[in-house]
Amino acid sequence: MTLETRNYIAGRWQDGAYTEENRNPSDLHDVIGHYAQASTAQLDEAIAAARMAQPIWWAAGLQKRHDVLMAIGTELMSRAAEIGTLLAREEGKTLAEGKGEVYRAGQFFTYYAAEALRLIGDQAQSVRPGIEIDVRREALGVVAIISPWNFPVATPAWKIAPALAFGNAVVWKPANLTPASAVALTEIIARQDIPAGLFNLVAGPGRSLGQHLAEHRGIDAISFTGSVPVGRGIAAAAVANMTKVQMEMGSKNPMLIMDDADLDLAVSHAANAAFGGTGQKCTAASRLIVHAAVHDAFVEKLVKAAEAFQIGPALDPASQIGPVVSAAQLAQNLDYIDLGRREGADLLTGGTRLSRDTEGYFMAPAVFAGTRNDMRINREEMFAPITCVIKVDSFAEALATANDSEFGLTAGIMTRSLARASHFRAHMRAGCVMVNLPTAGTDYHVPFGGRGASSYGPREQGQYAAEFYTTVKTAYVAAGVPE
Repeated sequence: MTLETRNYIAGRWQDGAYTEENRNPSDLHDVIGHYAQASTAQLDEAIAAARMAQPIWWAAGLQKRHDVLMAIGTELMSRAAEIGTLLAREEGKTLAEGKGEVYRAGQFFTYYAAEALRLIGDQAQSVRPGIEIDVRREALGVVAIISPWNFPVATPAWKIAPALAFGNAVVWKPANLTPASAVALTEIIARQDIPAGLFNLVAGPGRSLGQHLAEHRGIDAISFTGSVPVGRGIAAAAVANMTKVQMEMGSKNPMLIMDDADLDLAVSHAANAAFGGTGQKCTAASRLIVHAAVHDAFVEKLVKAAEAFQIGPALDPASQIGPVVSAAQLAQNLDYIDLGRREGADLLTGGTRLSRDTEGYFMAPAVFAGTRNDMRINREEMFAPITCVIKVDSFAEALATANDSEFGLTAGIMTRSLARASHFRAHMRAGCVMVNLPTAGTDYHVPFGGRGASSYGPREQGQYAAEFYTTVKTAYVAAGVPE
């Protein structure tokens, strides 16, 4: 049996209805494998198995859940180099980023291993005599997880780990662009001492399998990360069954560069946030809102920083930026370059496809200047190594511009002023705000999520994850009178 060609359903590796080819975006001649696409009948089988396994897992108790999650997390961290190399090969992020992502995924599992032991309830005094009250959290049941390709191990980890920690069963539909990473994570989970059917990997296209999952009556909750249109479709489908939903969707993250900022630090953080991971991050800084007093100096330094990046194959240790994930994504990126020009923006550097020793989807990081906040390149999430500079005359204008968006995931400010930093933290409408830091880069033990079209439902990560992955039960007990 070749695990790379299988789904994992009801405790068994199974062939799918057909397979999809997986190629290395750094080297199109490198075929990583052919990966199974499940049928809707197999998805039904996975959900039925999950419903059978979940009560067994809940009854196994806290220590069991702790031990299993700790084993998963420890193995992920110990194999970060191996699995991170596979991740970089199929997704295109640099080798260092791939290794770091897998190690972080392991940290999510070990963190939630500890959280499994902290499922502590509350007691309350009743307003009526002779009655005791306790409040506790219980598992929801079966959780569907739909994850994206840009963080194909870390994002599923921060969903799967709390789902299992709090006693739920999981049906996971990963992104079709990164099946090898999904199989690698599943292989580790499948080897644990867990009930058959507790965890299921069911790969396939979102238009059929994802829709069927969202509409299924056997699903108690859906955690989704992806685009706004798909998220809205999932929410509309889920509401018919009153299925609980949690969604992290689009972004258009601003970084404010004030006239008192350390310009070298500001350029370093802006370039890192805009172009790291080939710009394929929901936390990428795609709007750089720059004070007029430092605008020209900042832009000059930013262009030099963008042009200095080493762009090449993901597995080359010298590469600082890898390829775009796919031909379709590259075509979309180049369309946005054309759109920016048509809208009147000045393309100062980049925005072209690059040739390297291997055939791949390489693209030069792009900087647009002379942009307005009402341009589409400043309204829509591009998910590309493209950033847009907007010139403003004051902090007040910068903040208003930053807030003028349907999105609100992350936002940052570069300033030496404590007053400005404090005002920004209080008045920036975003789920995560950064002061003198890149917009990209968050910790695993605190909540993550946004506002507006960026997120819907309870926050992910940290202790706040319990709000989504559990349900609260309040028990009233007549204490009685001792004889």
